[in-house]
Amino acid sequence: MAERSLDAQILRLAVPALGALAAEPLYLLVDTAIVGHLGTPQLAALAIAATALTSLVSLCIFLTYGTTAQVARLHGAGDERAAGGLAAQALWLALALSAALVAGCMVFAGPIVAVLGGSGEVADLAVRYLRLSALGLPFALIALAGQGFLRGIGDLRTPLIVVVIAQAVNVVLEVAFVYGLDWGLDGSAVGTVLAQAGMGFTFAWLLLRAPADDRRPDRARIRPLVRISGELFVRSAALLAAFATASAVLARVGQASLGAHQIAFQLFVFGALVLDAVAIAAQVLVGRALGAADADGARAAGWRVILWSFVAGCLFGVVLFALRDVVPRVFTSDAAVLDQAAEIWWLFALMQPIAALVFALDGILIGAGDTRYLAGSMVVAGPLVYMPIALASLAFGWGIVGVWCGLVGLMLARLVLMGGRWLGGRWAVTGAVRAAAPTPQ
Repeated sequence: MAERSLDAQILRLAVPALGALAAEPLYLLVDTAIVGHLGTPQLAALAIAATALTSLVSLCIFLTYGTTAQVARLHGAGDERAAGGLAAQALWLALALSAALVAGCMVFAGPIVAVLGGSGEVADLAVRYLRLSALGLPFALIALAGQGFLRGIGDLRTPLIVVVIAQAVNVVLEVAFVYGLDWGLDGSAVGTVLAQAGMGFTFAWLLLRAPADDRRPDRARIRPLVRISGELFVRSAALLAAFATASAVLARVGQASLGAHQIAFQLFVFGALVLDAVAIAAQVLVGRALGAADADGARAAGWRVILWSFVAGCLFGVVLFALRDVVPRVFTSDAAVLDQAAEIWWLFALMQPIAALVFALDGILIGAGDTRYLAGSMVVAGPLVYMPIALASLAFGWGIVGVWCGLVGLMLARLVLMGGRWLGGRWAVTGAVRAAAPTPQ
């Protein structure tokens, strides 16, 4: 009965989380579909500016995860007013961060576009689009904080509704501005900013309507949130650096290798949506149980999440391997790219159950607030395991197979480090607020 109850809770949390995760990338897809009909320079400019914007927002995901972990503890402890006060602090942190990001985009839009390869007319369009779209960053970051708070109290349906409505509004506004008013690329940027504004104001209202002991900016209460956010930032940045290194190495190997890598990587990102939804359920359930001083309940929830995530990963792996001659052809007909894809497909399939376990453990440790260990383990796994293999692949001509062996090695290293932490139990610190605990060397 306890396992059935946990399964029901995981499903109730993971399904709406998956919907929200799947809806968010549609902003870029909608922009691409609408702008693509304006011309190649406009589409290229969108690609450059969107890369910069999505990277910034992705690096700020700590606003969601850090808020979820702390709010879930307070919610589990029954201290709803403290949880509401933390929601307000998350809002102030989001506004402070976004102000710095907007200023940076306005001042450094030109250099950013240049680093990403923009030149001539494309660069001019990308700089203008980046500056216009940067106005939506405050609302995007408020939405991240809002989702973190609502997840922490176990409400994943409301974020899904808000994100889906914002997406629908975005489509209507972009079509009206780009084609109805003939604003071109500017219309795409303005439409997205206005849709984000509606979403941001909604989440701000949700953050401020929660019962709270104090909503005023409080440096002492923001400081733990900043600490956790910084640790999650390091973990995310190190992971993104590893994948960026893979692309950089393969760009020097050849176009066919880079194309095959892009196919596999995008499929990996797609599969990660499902696994990340399960990991979000782990964040909520583990944080809530630890806040209620129920370490055994946190362990039970963790084991159940690990099981379901592993089953999903094995299923993905088997399906991918069975369709190894079919799936790559959906994305390309280039014989050279298909040959390179065939070289790594078994590694790609093998990675799925390993990555599934890593995602589950990641969610558990975030829910436990053990973010310092997460950051440290990622910094160790990236430079000491992945980077040497990737660079050796370039030096010794191992090509795409060497790079993907490195990525599998990275996942294995993370699995060992986080699995050891999970089995050791030092993550299971109970109480409404996680006390500082030494991280083993």
